[in-house]
Amino acid sequence: MGLEDFLGNGFVATRVKDLLAWGRKNSLWPMPFGTACCAIEMMSTMSSRYDLARFGAEVVRFSPRQADMMIVGGRVTLKMMPVLQRIWLQMPEPKWCISMGACASCGGVFDTYTMIQGVDQFIPVDVYIPGCPPRPENLIDAVRLIQDQVSAHEIQRIMDERTGVPNVERLQHMHALRAEQAASAGKKGVLPIIGGDA
Repeated sequence: MGLEDFLGNGFVATRVKDLLAWGRKNSLWPMPFGTACCAIEMMSTMSSRYDLARFGAEVVRFSPRQADMMIVGGRVTLKMMPVLQRIWLQMPEPKWCISMGACASCGGVFDTYTMIQGVDQFIPVDVYIPGCPPRPENLIDAVRLIQDQVSAHEIQRIMDERTGVPNVERLQHMHALRAEQAASAGKKGVLPIIGGDA
C-alpha cells in the first residue's frame, strides 16, 4: 500500500527543474568543429557501430544557433580561432564544450607559433578527452560526463557565471521583496501586490 497504489499508473511526481534537466540531458545537439584525425573518430562515433544516438546526441547541427554542445576535435590554428570564437558566441545558452584530442586540449605535438596550445585559452571547456586520436568510446564517455553536468547543476547558475548577469540573485531578491510586501500588507489588512520587477 504505497503512494503508487493511491495515485494510479498515470501520475508522475517530479520537480519542474528536474524535468527540464532530464530533457536537456537527453537531447544534446552537437556542433562539430573537426579539423583533423579527431574529426574522423567523431564521424565514426556518429555511425551505426557506436551509435551516439543512444545517448540523445544524434542531431548534429552545423548551424550554431541550433546547437548546445560544441565538440572541438583536432588542430586549431591562429587563423581558425576567430571563426571558432564566433561560432561559440552564436550558440545559445546554456551550452557546453568538449575538447577532443591532444591537439585541441594542449596543442599536441605541434608546438609551433601557428597552433593554439589549447582551445581553453579562448573558450570555456567543460570536458577534455585525451588521446591522439581518442577512440569513439572516449567521446561517448565525454558526452555522458556532459549529461551528468547538465543533470547535476542548476542551469541558471551556469548561465549567470558565463554571462555575468546574476539572474538567480535578482530573482531571490525579488521574491524576498514580495514576501516583505505580503507581510506588511497582511498587517494592514490589504492584499499584497504581486508582479512587477524590484
